[in-house]
Amino acid sequence: MKHILLSGSTGFVGQNLIQYFQETTLGTIQPLNLREPLAGNLPSADAVIHLAGKAHDTGNTSKPQEYFDINYGLTKELFDRFLDSNIQDFIYFSSVKAVADTVEGKLTEESNPQPKTAYGQSKLKAEEYLLSKELPEGKRLFILRPCMIHGPGNKGNLNLLYKVVKFGIPYPLGAFHNRRSFLSIENLLFILNRILTNQSIPGGVYNLADDEALSTIEVIRIIAEASKTKAKIWTLSSDLITKLAKVGDKIHLPLNSERLKKLTESYEVSNEKIKAALAIIALPVNVREGLTITIKSFSNS
Repeated sequence: MKHILLSGSTGFVGQNLIQYFQETTLGTIQPLNLREPLAGNLPSADAVIHLAGKAHDTGNTSKPQEYFDINYGLTKELFDRFLDSNIQDFIYFSSVKAVADTVEGKLTEESNPQPKTAYGQSKLKAEEYLLSKELPEGKRLFILRPCMIHGPGNKGNLNLLYKVVKFGIPYPLGAFHNRRSFLSIENLLFILNRILTNQSIPGGVYNLADDEALSTIEVIRIIAEASKTKAKIWTLSSDLITKLAKVGDKIHLPLNSERLKKLTESYEVSNEKIKAALAIIALPVNVREGLTITIKSFSNS
């Protein structure tokens, strides 16, 4: 039985992790509220899972310093407390965006980090601080870089695509051809379970993604099948769509440049390192199964 200290317990991943612990015999979770200053030593536990952070603001309304105050500052403070404690494991949720905003080929752990946004830069700065500290004997540090995580209850671009398909709105971005990696919450929880229950898994930096990447058009078709409707895909001029997205930037339409980029760019992430560490050939849930579970949850909600 593991006892885990969890920051970010109210977020999407945090809520799923709490439910997972309740449904299994893995152990117990004690939420950490980092909105208040940490006082004294950390409570006794087996591991700290640090999820809390400032997410990427697609509307670009946040001040850059806010990302560094939260994503770097809070992580530094919590990790320093961990080093002074008897807790064995520190699991930090970073992001693939700590490495790159756009990817050519596949993103690996050996890719040279060059984040362009304050969000990615703040995540990378936190990573660099964690890796700069010498770990006492018996402690492990995991820096996990997930790509887009999805699952029941998840909001965001998948939910937007679902609404487009469900209400019979034609998807106008058929001219864009891409490959994107996803991460189902089921596979994420599987990975965390293995890390927490197997002390032979070495700490380090690990990308997290499902085994296969998909195009957005493939995702549209999966959504249509899961929601028992017909996919309508239009192949409009990519130049026209780009101009419309720039208009959306100015008058706050659902389609803006940031969302267009997320929907149409390629972003493939290799998960070979984490699979090798876990001594597995494939993750338990394939990308199509995971997306179908997520889409059906939209239909039921």
